[in-house]
Parts: sequence; structure tokens; C-alpha cells
Amino acid sequence: MTTHDTASAAGPLAPPSWISARYARGVPRVRLFCLPHAGGGVGVFSPWRAHLPNGVELAPVELPGRGSRIDEPMPPTMDALVEALLDGLRGELDLPYAFFGHSFGALLGYELTLRIEREAAAGGAVRTPSALLVSGSRAPHVPLGRGSVASGDDAGLIDWLSGTGGLPPELLDFPDFLRDLLRAVRSDMAFAEAYLAAEPEPVGCPLAAFAGAEDTVSTVAQVEPWDRYTTAAHALRVLPGGHYFPQSHARETVGAVLAELTAVAAV
Repeated sequence: MTTHDTASAAGPLAPPSWISARYARGVPRVRLFCLPHAGGGVGVFSPWRAHLPNGVELAPVELPGRGSRIDEPMPPTMDALVEALLDGLRGELDLPYAFFGHSFGALLGYELTLRIEREAAAGGAVRTPSALLVSGSRAPHVPLGRGSVASGDDAGLIDWLSGTGGLPPELLDFPDFLRDLLRAVRSDMAFAEAYLAAEPEPVGCPLAAFAGAEDTVSTVAQVEPWDRYTTAAHALRVLPGGHYFPQSHARETVGAVLAELTAVAAV
């Protein structure tokens, strides 16, 4: 068995890499782009490695303002972020692929899929996704259902993150790291909280939605309406855990993701 782990460093004049901690067993046949929750880095998908079969490449996306890109500013708008991300991923669309996005990442995956499918429909030579996998996110037309957290002060943001399981208490002892984390979380959450579609605009690829049974941030009822966002096959899978179930229940999540990929790609 051959294992590929290609976290290569870019040269000083190279453009920033949007993929970090790439991982596959054997020769990749399907690329799984993983888009993290607000403030999340590529490390949140590390527990998935142990559960991957041969042929599936894990391609975690590193957004600006965290991890190896900590010194880069986030684009000023959601549209600018999606366009920059699409430009950064174009060279990665050479294999059959799917987007998996959790929470804020689900909205990024949806917007990326829309743009790619529009480009292909207009005659562009771009491979479209085999599937869109959205996780722990309200459907785009579903109202937020609470006040904004991103617009509050740091103390309020810390309390909210702690209460939802998104901030391990030991991080409070590292103020410099916490400051950087809160900056990334606030930027991502501001985009996510303001995101609201007037009505569903479906993608053309199969769409599977994943919800945490105990998730109080994006409840099962808020995730269910993703069924209106595809003209192809749709599935809803409810998994154990709260909002961060892809980390706390990695084996179950990867199993559900692979089941959906098997239905649409050569996994």
C-alpha cells in the first residue's frame, strides 16, 4: 500500500496554496475537498485519515487568516472569497471530485458548485463536481434564527463558542493564539450570518446533507430544507453528536460521506 502525504511548502514567489495536509492511500481516483467551519483550519479533518479507503484523496482547504496562511487577510466579501477560492482550486479539478463543507464551509461549497456549474453550462472547460456534501448548516433560504454573534465583543464570542463546543477551554491560556482564532472566526461568521438566499437555487449534481442529532447551532430541522437545492439525487443523514460531529464522530461521518461518494463516483 502506498500512502501519499503531500504538504509541500510553496516558494516565496509562488501563489498561496489553498490545499494543505493533502492525504491519500494508494493512487487517488476521487478528490474530496474539505471546507472547514468558521475559523477552522485543515487540522479539523486530520481524524478522517484513519478511516479513508484506497483511492480517496483528502484535500483540506486552508483559508486565509489561519494555519499556514495566518498572515493573509480574508477577502472583504463572501463573493470575493468564493471567487478567490475557485481560482485557487482550478488546477485541482483534474480528478472526479466532491465538495464537503461543514457549517460555514457548506455555504462555500454550495457557492463554488453554483459557479462551476454555471461556467460549464456557458461552455467553459471545467469539470463539475460529482457531488455536493453539506454538513451542519442551515439551508441558504432558512433564516439564522438568532442574533448575530460575529458583531458582538470578544467575551460574547468566546462564551458562544465555549457553549457550542467550538472552543476547548485550554485555549484560553494562550491569548496570542486565541486572538488570531477569534479574528478568523469573526470574519467567517460575519459572512455566514449575513448569508440568506431569497429562494433556493438548485445545483445539478447530487447533494447530501448531514446533521448532528444534538446540534443546537444548525438543527436537523434547519438542515432538512437542503433537499430543495438539487435537481439530482438528495439524501439527509442524521449523525450522532453536536455541531462539531465531523470531529467528535469522525468514523461515523467519514462512513456516511463515503457511502454518498460511492453512489456517484468510482470510490
